[in-house]
Amino acid sequence: MTRIKICGVTTAAQARFCAEAGASSVGVNFVPSSPRRVDLATAKAIVQTVGTTALVVGVVAGLTVDEMKALRDASGVGCLQLHGDEPPEDVAALLPHAYKALRVATADDVARAATMPGDYVLVDAKVDGALGGTGHAFDWSLVVELAKRRRVVLAGGLTPSNVGRAVTLVRPWCVDVASGVESAPGVKDHSKVRAFIDAVRQAG
Repeated sequence: MTRIKICGVTTAAQARFCAEAGASSVGVNFVPSSPRRVDLATAKAIVQTVGTTALVVGVVAGLTVDEMKALRDASGVGCLQLHGDEPPEDVAALLPHAYKALRVATADDVARAATMPGDYVLVDAKVDGALGGTGHAFDWSLVVELAKRRRVVLAGGLTPSNVGRAVTLVRPWCVDVASGVESAPGVKDHSKVRAFIDAVRQAG
């Protein structure tokens, strides 16, 4: 069964709903430029509220390894998603509870993703000037072979209406959605969350 990550939750209540609806993990965004950014206190409240129901992933960018470790420990998140320009050695230093996010537009981007350390790698759409959460999709066929070799987290422009096709084509380990289940940036729409989870389950 394909796992589901609802990223960019901004309140403990949102996180609880997503976890109880069937999300395998929820993402809290620490990137200052993100409209879904949360502070440390909110992240800690989300971690406490979710408990063992779902994994809480912290999204980071532009931090040193020591800064990332300190943030992980202070917030209590179970895993870090490195969404900046972090080199492979930074990913390796944080394993096993971290993975790299790569922005994909070409086969060369996929080849770079394949070189990242760890079992997991996230692939997202490449949009100039944005790290992620843009609502843009990319050519999923580019990562079909990668998903056969790695635990791929597929992100970028996924919605309740297209995620079933994405799962059927790519067979990713996990799908990741933020804007595709929102009524506004950082505000999750409960009906869209349920529809997204249902679509993933139906696709297998």
